[in-house]
Amino acid sequence: MAPPLYQVVMNTIVDRIASGSLPSGAMLPSETQLGAELGVSQGTARKALMELEARGLVQRVQGRGTFVTVRTPETSLFNFFRLRNPDGTLESPRLEWETVRRRAATPEERAELFGRPELVIEIERVRSLAQRPVTHEVSVVSAALFPGLADRVPLPNTLYVFYQQAYSVIIVRADERLSAHAVSEASAKALGVPAGTPVLEVRRRAIDVLDRVVELRSSQSLTDQHDYFVSVS
Repeated sequence: MAPPLYQVVMNTIVDRIASGSLPSGAMLPSETQLGAELGVSQGTARKALMELEARGLVQRVQGRGTFVTVRTPETSLFNFFRLRNPDGTLESPRLEWETVRRRAATPEERAELFGRPELVIEIERVRSLAQRPVTHEVSVVSAALFPGLADRVPLPNTLYVFYQQAYSVIIVRADERLSAHAVSEASAKALGVPAGTPVLEVRRRAIDVLDRVVELRSSQSLTDQHDYFVSVS
C-alpha cells in the first residue's frame, strides 16, 4: 500500500534536512510552494508541516514562515544526556573510551530494532563528569541501517548528530525505563567502583522521525554526586 501523500511530503523534507540541503535554521518553502513543487494540495503540504512541527523537526513562526529547528552537537547531547549537577547546572560529559564491534543480534534486539536485523553494531562507552567516570553505556544499532559504522572509529561524542549527518537518521524521541540497583560486573570494572555500588540503570529505545526504533541503549550511572534531570510539561 502506498503511503499517504502527506507522508511523502514529510519524507521529502526529512531527506533534505538529513542531507544538509535544509540546514538548521533554514526557512522551508511555503505550503503553496511545497504543494506546487511536489504535486500535492496546499492542505496536504500543511498537514505534513504540522506533523513535522509536532515531532520537533521544524518551527512555524507566525507571519514569518516555517524553519528547520536549530540543532547543534551541544544541544543534542544535553537533550539526551540527563545527568546534572545538584544545583541544576549543565556540564558537558567527556568521552573517556569506547569500543565498537559488529556481532549477531540477540532475539530481543531483533524484535525491538527496525528491520529485525540479523547483525548489529555494539558501541560501548564510558563518560565522565569533573574528571570522574560516571556513566557506562552500551548502544546497539542495526548493521544494515548503519553500514560501515564499525569502521568509522573513533566516533564523535554526540552520536545522534553523527547518525543524522552520516546516515540520514534523525532521532527525535527516546523512551526510557529507569531502575536503581547494584552495579553490574561490567559497569563496576568500567567505572572503577566496588561491587555492590548503587547505580541508576536507564534502558532506552531511540526513535527516529519516521517512528522507527533505531537504537537500543543501556546505561549505568553513578548518581551520588549528580541528579538525573527531566523536565515534564
